[in-house]
Amino acid sequence: MEAVKNFFLAVYANDQVQYAIDAVIKLFLAIVLSGFIGFEREHSHRPAGFRTHILVAVGSALVMMTSKYVFLEYQGLGTFDPTRLGAQVISGIGFLGAGTILREGFSVKGLTTAASLWAVSCIGLAIGAGYYTGALVATIVIYLTLNTFKKLIAKNNRSKNLYIEAENMSKQAADIGAIVKRYGGSLHSLEVLYADSSPTKRKSDSIVLKAVIFPSDEESLNMTISAIRALDGIRDLYID
Repeated sequence: MEAVKNFFLAVYANDQVQYAIDAVIKLFLAIVLSGFIGFEREHSHRPAGFRTHILVAVGSALVMMTSKYVFLEYQGLGTFDPTRLGAQVISGIGFLGAGTILREGFSVKGLTTAASLWAVSCIGLAIGAGYYTGALVATIVIYLTLNTFKKLIAKNNRSKNLYIEAENMSKQAADIGAIVKRYGGSLHSLEVLYADSSPTKRKSDSIVLKAVIFPSDEESLNMTISAIRALDGIRDLYID
Protein backbone atom coordinates (compact mmCIF):
# COMPACT_ATOMS: atom_id res chain seq x y z
CA MET A 1 0.00 0.00 0.00
CA GLU A 2 2.86 2.32 0.84
CA ALA A 3 4.49 1.49 -2.49
CA VAL A 4 1.33 2.46 -4.38
CA LYS A 5 1.16 5.72 -2.46
CA ASN A 6 4.79 6.51 -3.24
CA PHE A 7 4.19 5.70 -6.91
CA PHE A 8 1.36 8.21 -7.21
CA LEU A 9 3.33 10.84 -5.30
CA ALA A 10 6.25 10.32 -7.67
CA VAL A 11 3.97 10.63 -10.69
CA TYR A 12 2.37 13.81 -9.36
CA ALA A 13 5.79 15.26 -8.66
CA ASN A 14 6.44 15.24 -12.40
CA ASP A 15 5.97 18.79 -13.72
CA GLN A 16 4.16 17.71 -16.88
CA VAL A 17 1.66 15.65 -14.89
CA GLN A 18 1.02 18.61 -12.59
CA TYR A 19 0.44 20.83 -15.61
CA ALA A 20 -2.00 18.29 -17.05
CA ILE A 21 -4.01 17.91 -13.85
CA ASP A 22 -4.05 21.68 -13.33
CA ALA A 23 -5.25 22.21 -16.91
CA VAL A 24 -8.08 19.69 -16.57
CA ILE A 25 -9.32 21.25 -13.31
CA LYS A 26 -9.20 24.80 -14.65
CA LEU A 27 -10.84 24.04 -18.00
CA PHE A 28 -13.57 22.01 -16.31
CA LEU A 29 -14.25 24.86 -13.88
CA ALA A 30 -14.36 27.31 -16.80
CA ILE A 31 -16.97 25.12 -18.51
CA VAL A 32 -19.14 24.88 -15.39
CA LEU A 33 -19.10 28.56 -14.42
CA SER A 34 -19.49 29.95 -17.95
CA GLY A 35 -22.13 27.33 -18.78
CA PHE A 36 -24.13 28.54 -15.77
CA ILE A 37 -24.24 32.05 -17.24
CA GLY A 38 -24.61 30.84 -20.82
CA PHE A 39 -27.64 28.76 -19.89
CA GLU A 40 -29.40 31.88 -18.63
CA ARG A 41 -28.66 33.69 -21.91
CA GLU A 42 -29.82 30.65 -23.91
CA HIS A 43 -33.02 30.48 -21.87
CA SER A 44 -33.62 34.18 -22.62
CA HIS A 45 -33.21 33.47 -26.36
CA ARG A 46 -30.18 35.73 -26.74
CA PRO A 47 -27.91 35.52 -29.83
CA ALA A 48 -24.94 34.31 -27.73
CA GLY A 49 -26.00 31.42 -25.54
CA PHE A 50 -24.74 28.32 -23.76
CA ARG A 51 -22.04 27.13 -26.19
CA THR A 52 -20.75 30.62 -27.02
CA HIS A 53 -20.18 31.53 -23.37
CA ILE A 54 -18.40 28.23 -22.72
CA LEU A 55 -16.10 28.70 -25.71
CA VAL A 56 -15.22 32.24 -24.62
CA ALA A 57 -14.41 31.19 -21.04
CA VAL A 58 -12.44 28.10 -22.04
CA GLY A 59 -10.45 30.09 -24.60
CA SER A 60 -9.72 32.84 -22.08
CA ALA A 61 -8.65 30.34 -19.43
CA LEU A 62 -6.38 28.59 -21.92
CA VAL A 63 -4.76 31.89 -22.92
CA MET A 64 -4.00 32.72 -19.29
CA MET A 65 -2.73 29.21 -18.59
CA THR A 66 -0.49 29.37 -21.65
CA SER A 67 0.82 32.76 -20.57
CA LYS A 68 1.61 31.41 -17.10
CA TYR A 69 3.21 28.28 -18.56
CA VAL A 70 5.48 30.22 -20.90
CA PHE A 71 6.48 32.60 -18.11
CA LEU A 72 7.53 29.71 -15.82
CA GLU A 73 9.21 27.70 -18.57
CA TYR A 74 11.35 30.54 -19.88
CA GLN A 75 11.87 32.43 -16.65
CA GLY A 76 15.35 33.94 -16.55
CA LEU A 77 15.89 33.64 -20.31
CA GLY A 78 14.38 37.00 -21.10
CA THR A 79 11.78 39.54 -20.11
CA PHE A 80 8.22 38.34 -20.38
CA ASP A 81 5.00 39.86 -19.01
CA PRO A 82 2.57 37.06 -18.03
CA THR A 83 -0.40 39.45 -18.19
CA ARG A 84 0.14 40.54 -21.78
CA LEU A 85 -1.81 37.72 -23.45
CA GLY A 86 -4.69 38.14 -20.99
CA ALA A 87 -4.89 41.84 -21.78
CA GLN A 88 -5.34 40.97 -25.46
CA VAL A 89 -8.32 38.79 -24.58
CA ILE A 90 -10.04 41.61 -22.71
CA SER A 91 -9.67 44.01 -25.63
CA GLY A 92 -10.26 41.40 -28.35
CA ILE A 93 -13.55 40.12 -26.92
CA GLY A 94 -15.10 43.43 -27.96
CA PHE A 95 -15.21 42.25 -31.58
CA LEU A 96 -17.27 39.22 -30.60
CA GLY A 97 -19.53 41.26 -28.34
CA ALA A 98 -20.17 43.77 -31.10
CA GLY A 99 -21.69 41.00 -33.18
CA THR A 100 -24.47 40.52 -30.62
CA ILE A 101 -25.50 44.20 -30.59
CA LEU A 102 -28.35 45.13 -32.92
CA ARG A 103 -30.04 48.46 -33.47
CA GLU A 104 -33.73 48.42 -34.26
CA GLY A 105 -35.19 51.89 -34.74
CA PHE A 106 -34.54 53.86 -31.58
CA SER A 107 -33.77 50.80 -29.44
CA VAL A 108 -30.49 48.92 -29.08
CA LYS A 109 -30.53 45.19 -28.30
CA GLY A 110 -27.76 42.85 -27.27
CA LEU A 111 -25.76 45.13 -24.98
CA THR A 112 -26.37 42.91 -21.95
CA THR A 113 -25.29 39.78 -23.86
CA ALA A 114 -22.16 41.57 -25.10
CA ALA A 115 -21.38 42.55 -21.51
CA SER A 116 -21.93 38.97 -20.31
CA LEU A 117 -19.48 37.68 -22.94
CA TRP A 118 -16.88 40.17 -21.76
CA ALA A 119 -17.52 39.23 -18.12
CA VAL A 120 -17.26 35.51 -18.93
CA SER A 121 -13.90 36.10 -20.62
CA CYS A 122 -12.72 37.77 -17.39
CA ILE A 123 -13.93 34.74 -15.42
CA GLY A 124 -11.91 32.52 -17.75
CA LEU A 125 -8.81 34.64 -17.19
CA ALA A 126 -9.29 34.47 -13.42
CA ILE A 127 -9.59 30.68 -13.55
CA GLY A 128 -6.53 30.41 -15.78
CA ALA A 129 -4.56 32.49 -13.29
CA GLY A 130 -5.75 30.31 -10.40
CA TYR A 131 -7.96 32.96 -8.79
CA TYR A 132 -10.87 30.60 -8.15
CA THR A 133 -12.57 32.63 -5.42
CA GLY A 134 -12.86 35.70 -7.63
CA ALA A 135 -14.16 33.61 -10.55
CA LEU A 136 -16.82 31.91 -8.39
CA VAL A 137 -18.03 35.12 -6.72
CA ALA A 138 -18.13 36.92 -10.08
CA THR A 139 -20.20 34.10 -11.61
CA ILE A 140 -22.78 34.36 -8.82
CA VAL A 141 -22.96 38.15 -9.13
CA ILE A 142 -23.29 38.01 -12.93
CA TYR A 143 -26.03 35.38 -12.77
CA LEU A 144 -27.99 37.36 -10.18
CA THR A 145 -27.64 40.48 -12.33
CA LEU A 146 -28.89 38.71 -15.45
CA ASN A 147 -31.66 36.69 -13.86
CA THR A 148 -32.88 37.86 -10.45
CA PHE A 149 -32.40 41.59 -11.03
CA LYS A 150 -34.13 41.29 -14.40
CA LYS A 151 -37.19 39.83 -12.69
CA LEU A 152 -37.21 42.58 -10.07
CA ILE A 153 -37.07 45.27 -12.75
CA ALA A 154 -39.77 43.56 -14.80
CA LYS A 155 -42.01 43.36 -11.73
CA ASN A 156 -41.99 47.14 -11.40
CA ASN A 157 -42.33 47.71 -15.13
CA ARG A 158 -45.65 48.53 -16.78
CA SER A 159 -44.59 47.01 -20.08
CA LYS A 160 -46.32 43.92 -21.46
CA ASN A 161 -44.89 41.47 -23.99
CA LEU A 162 -47.32 40.29 -26.65
CA TYR A 163 -46.32 37.30 -28.79
CA ILE A 164 -48.44 37.45 -31.92
CA GLU A 165 -48.60 34.79 -34.61
CA ALA A 166 -49.47 36.49 -37.87
CA GLU A 167 -49.64 35.68 -41.57
CA ASN A 168 -48.15 38.90 -42.97
CA MET A 169 -45.52 40.95 -41.16
CA SER A 170 -45.77 44.28 -42.99
CA LYS A 171 -49.57 44.56 -42.91
CA GLN A 172 -50.16 43.27 -39.38
CA ALA A 173 -47.26 45.26 -37.87
CA ALA A 174 -48.83 48.53 -38.99
CA ASP A 175 -52.26 47.47 -37.72
CA ILE A 176 -50.88 46.45 -34.33
CA GLY A 177 -49.18 49.82 -33.85
CA ALA A 178 -52.39 51.66 -34.74
CA ILE A 179 -54.47 49.58 -32.32
CA VAL A 180 -52.09 50.13 -29.39
CA LYS A 181 -52.19 53.89 -30.01
CA ARG A 182 -55.97 53.92 -30.44
CA TYR A 183 -56.53 52.53 -26.93
CA GLY A 184 -54.19 54.95 -25.20
CA GLY A 185 -51.05 52.81 -25.06
CA SER A 186 -47.62 53.15 -26.65
CA LEU A 187 -45.65 50.64 -28.69
CA HIS A 188 -42.06 50.38 -27.43
CA SER A 189 -40.72 47.83 -29.92
CA LEU A 190 -41.84 45.24 -32.45
CA GLU A 191 -39.55 42.42 -33.56
CA VAL A 192 -39.76 39.16 -35.47
CA LEU A 193 -38.94 36.01 -33.51
CA TYR A 194 -38.01 32.53 -34.64
CA ALA A 195 -40.49 29.74 -34.13
CA ASP A 196 -38.65 28.25 -31.16
CA SER A 197 -38.34 31.66 -29.46
CA SER A 198 -42.05 32.06 -28.86
CA PRO A 199 -44.58 30.37 -26.59
CA THR A 200 -47.12 30.25 -29.45
CA LYS A 201 -47.74 27.17 -31.57
CA ARG A 202 -46.35 28.56 -34.81
CA LYS A 203 -47.45 27.19 -38.18
CA SER A 204 -45.02 26.85 -41.05
CA ASP A 205 -46.59 29.62 -43.15
CA SER A 206 -46.77 32.29 -40.43
CA ILE A 207 -44.40 34.54 -38.49
CA VAL A 208 -44.22 35.43 -34.79
CA LEU A 209 -44.04 39.06 -33.69
CA LYS A 210 -43.03 40.21 -30.23
CA ALA A 211 -44.64 43.55 -29.36
CA VAL A 212 -43.54 45.36 -26.20
CA ILE A 213 -46.30 47.79 -25.26
CA PHE A 214 -47.05 50.21 -22.41
CA PRO A 215 -50.83 50.20 -21.83
CA SER A 216 -52.37 53.10 -19.96
CA ASP A 217 -54.30 50.74 -17.66
CA GLU A 218 -55.69 47.21 -17.41
CA GLU A 219 -58.81 48.05 -19.40
CA SER A 220 -56.69 49.54 -22.17
CA LEU A 221 -54.60 46.34 -22.27
CA ASN A 222 -57.66 44.08 -22.52
CA MET A 223 -59.20 46.17 -25.29
CA THR A 224 -55.90 46.22 -27.18
CA ILE A 225 -55.56 42.43 -26.98
CA SER A 226 -59.15 41.89 -28.10
CA ALA A 227 -58.71 44.23 -31.08
CA ILE A 228 -55.47 42.55 -32.15
CA ARG A 229 -57.05 39.10 -31.89
CA ALA A 230 -59.87 40.31 -34.14
CA LEU A 231 -57.51 41.37 -36.94
CA ASP A 232 -57.50 39.36 -40.15
CA GLY A 233 -54.47 37.12 -40.35
CA ILE A 234 -53.84 36.89 -36.59
CA ARG A 235 -53.71 33.23 -35.62
CA ASP A 236 -52.65 33.32 -32.00
CA LEU A 237 -51.68 35.75 -29.25
CA TYR A 238 -49.89 35.12 -25.98
CA ILE A 239 -49.22 37.74 -23.31
CA ASP A 240 -46.22 37.60 -20.98
